[in-house]
Amino acid sequence: MKIVIGMLATLFIVVLAAIGVAYSGLYDVSARSSHSSIVGWYLSTTARVAIKRRAVDLDVPDLDDEALLLAGINDYEAMCVGCHGAPGKSPGPIGRGLNPPAPDLQKSATKMSTAELFWVTKNGIKMTGMPAWGATHDDNAIWPVIAFTSSLPSLDELGYQNLFDSAAGHGHHSDAPSSARHETAESAEQSADKVHLHEDGLTHVHETPKEVVTTEEHDHGTHEH
Repeated sequence: MKIVIGMLATLFIVVLAAIGVAYSGLYDVSARSSHSSIVGWYLSTTARVAIKRRAVDLDVPDLDDEALLLAGINDYEAMCVGCHGAPGKSPGPIGRGLNPPAPDLQKSATKMSTAELFWVTKNGIKMTGMPAWGATHDDNAIWPVIAFTSSLPSLDELGYQNLFDSAAGHGHHSDAPSSARHETAESAEQSADKVHLHEDGLTHVHETPKEVVTTEEHDHGTHEH
């Protein structure tokens, strides 16, 4: 009996302490500071085991289809690059401000099964910045992203860009990558105009002269008022 009372007393103290910490405001919730090692371990372990448990019974379709891959890279560009980055592409401003940071999927895709990748993409993960894409995309729209993500570990920067260039018009988000391709090509053209290789073997950068706006001078003495 004393043991039971002691356990209940300990539990009461732990709960009371947890409530005290919550109301004290001492815990730093800023996204600019990391969790302590204990909290980080607890949260990452909880997430990893929970994902594995919920993904185990998922039916994975045949993803060995080039059309899925082409659709997937366009959707990945629109949905994922901003936070996770890609070969040769760093995460955008939102991704750089996340805490915990969004994982590098070139590495994570080797540690997670296809079913686990699908579950996370569809359902998201609470309080990490990972959204539940299943709220706006059905399963058929998500599987192409998974088909592509599974292939990420085998791609380098050139391989990624070549696949992206050949994927125009594929996928639910094909319009956004098209404009991105146009902007990238335009920027490359502008850069090429500025860089010239001279006979001395040195590369020189020339700034395009700014347009000079001139105003025509008028002889105000010739105007009637």
